[in-house]
Amino acid sequence: MSPIILYGIKNCDSVKKTREWLDKNLIKYTFHDFRVDGIKKSTVNEFLKNIDIKILINKRGTSWRKLSDKEKKTSTKLEIIDLLFENPTIMKRPIIKTKKKYLVGFDKEKFKLLK
Repeated sequence: MSPIILYGIKNCDSVKKTREWLDKNLIKYTFHDFRVDGIKKSTVNEFLKNIDIKILINKRGTSWRKLSDKEKKTSTKLEIIDLLFENPTIMKRPIIKTKKKYLVGFDKEKFKLLK
């Protein structure tokens, strides 16, 4: 497995652009599709330990808007883990995990650090 893991969903425009950028720059990665491969609660917990919740959750997306008001007000860590586990598409994409850091969203300047 590659030391870089790209998390997302294959039909997401930001994920598509990221994959194209990584391929063009010959950066090897493993793609983990939330819809196809699923996600473990331990992975969600790892994200929460390393990524600020305000960055991790995409509150502008369709998946977020479909949640109930009760779900949107989730506040305890365990509730948030369950919410993200059950609704991984509310996470901002892509999420790139390297050995030392996490990058969230499409950002060519930050991606240059992967080379």
